[in-house]
Amino acid sequence: MANNEDSRGLMSLFDWFANRRKSGSTNREHQRDIADGLWNKCTACGVLTYTKDLKANQMVCQECGYHVRVDSDERIRQLIDLNTWKPLDEHLRPLDPLEFRDRKPYSDRLRETQEKTGLVDAVQTGLGQLDNLPIALGVMDFRFMGGSMGSVVGEKLTRLIERATQKRYPVIIVCASGGARMQEGMLSLMQMAKISAALERHRAAQLLYIPVLTNPTTGGVTASFAMLGDMILAEPKATIGFAGRRVIEQTLREKLPDEFQTAEDVLKHGFVDAIIPRTHLKKTLAQLIALHQPLPTTSPHLAQWEAIVKKNREQKAGSRDSEVEMGGYPSS
Repeated sequence: MANNEDSRGLMSLFDWFANRRKSGSTNREHQRDIADGLWNKCTACGVLTYTKDLKANQMVCQECGYHVRVDSDERIRQLIDLNTWKPLDEHLRPLDPLEFRDRKPYSDRLRETQEKTGLVDAVQTGLGQLDNLPIALGVMDFRFMGGSMGSVVGEKLTRLIERATQKRYPVIIVCASGGARMQEGMLSLMQMAKISAALERHRAAQLLYIPVLTNPTTGGVTASFAMLGDMILAEPKATIGFAGRRVIEQTLREKLPDEFQTAEDVLKHGFVDAIIPRTHLKKTLAQLIALHQPLPTTSPHLAQWEAIVKKNREQKAGSRDSEVEMGGYPSS
C-alpha cells in the first residue's frame, strides 16, 4: 500500500515537471510572438497592446496616451491622402567630404544606416494632399543617425520650400532630430542658414509654414527652422530644446525639474503655440491650412468684395463733393 502511495507521489511530481515544461514552452512562444511584432509593450505604462490596434490609433497608447516614435514612412501615411504623395529629390545622396572618422569611417556609417533603414538620408520630402488640400511636406526620420541634419537634409528641405513658394503651397515640416550632423562639420551648420533663408522668402510671399515638433527636436534644428513657423505645433511629452539636459545640469550644477524641455514646459514659456495629439494632427493641420488659404484672383467672392469696396469709395467721394458744393466741410 505504501509503495502504491509512493508511486502516486512520484507520478504527481513527474506531472508537475511536465506541466512546468509546457508552461515554459508557452511562455517562450508568447515571447516569440512579442518579438515577432504582434504585440507592443508601452514604454510609459507597460501595457501590452496588439500592434494592429496600436497602428489603427496612429501608434498612440490607448491606455496612457504615450506617443510611440514613428518612422517617416508611417508619418507620411498618417498625414497624406492615399495615392497623392509625390516624393522629391530622391536622387540626392550624402558624401563624406571631410573623410571623417570616429569609431568607424563616416562613409561606412552612412552605408550601414542606409542598409538598415532603407533610407538615403534623414529626411523625406514631397508634395501631396492633406484632406484634399495641396501641401509641401518634409518628414525627418530619427532612425537615420538620430535624424541629424547634414548637407542632404538641408538641400532637400531648401528645395522643398522653394518648390512650395513657386507653387504657392503651404509647407509642413515634421521635426525629429538630435541636431546638426557633426561628421560634416561646418557644412552641416551652414544648412541652418540656408533653410532659414528659404523660409524667409516663403514668408515674404505671404505663404504658410507650420513645423510639427516631435520627440526629440533639439540642437541646430531647434535653433533654425523648427522655431520659424507661423504656427508651431508639438506632440505631447516631446523633448524640445537646444542643449542636452545633462550638459545644462553640469553647467548650472543643479538638478533640473522633471518636466524640463518637455512640450508642455516649452508651451508654458511661449515657444510653441499648441500641443496636438497625433490622432488629431491631420484634422488640425487641415483646419489651419484652410483658414490661411489665399483667395484666388478669379474668385467670385473676391470680385464681389472688390465691387462693394469700389461702390463704397464712390459713395464716400460723392458725399464729400456734395458737401463742398454746399459750402460745408467734408466729413473725415
